[in-house]
Amino acid sequence: MNPAIAKPNNQLNNQQEQNNLYESDLNLWLETTIDQLKAGDLHNLDIINLIEELEGLAGRDRRELKSRLRTLLEHLLKRCYVDMPREFNGWERTIREQRRQIRDILKQSPSLKNIWLTNFDEVLEDALDEVRQEAGYKSVTFPDTWQFSRDLEVILNTDFWDEN
Repeated sequence: MNPAIAKPNNQLNNQQEQNNLYESDLNLWLETTIDQLKAGDLHNLDIINLIEELEGLAGRDRRELKSRLRTLLEHLLKRCYVDMPREFNGWERTIREQRRQIRDILKQSPSLKNIWLTNFDEVLEDALDEVRQEAGYKSVTFPDTWQFSRDLEVILNTDFWDEN
């Protein structure tokens, strides 16, 4: 058999094997893919699933940033507008942790700062919905809009409750 004719068949079999590995053992697939990339073996690389994984990673980071921003805003809203001094310490601890995690995410992926501005209103709306639905805060009047700076550095470094 002519090797030139057999090669596409081998490529097809290799792609099927890679796809089967991807479906059956993600960790082994990742290790194999990393080894292929390090070796420059782009010919046998499972490109379709690699793209899918990379897109998933990008989406995961965006979702995590939005989730942490939502939690941060929820706790900032509670700390600024709910008069429950016994809860202040817990809310402030959560605020510090969310700020720390957001800084870490943005340090690793500075381009995600764009997510901050483009999603701020949506995330604030979600945070407001959440705090307004909590049983203990039904009598609290939360503002419909963010009353403080939206600047990333300001939100990550300012104790807004000290300004009220």
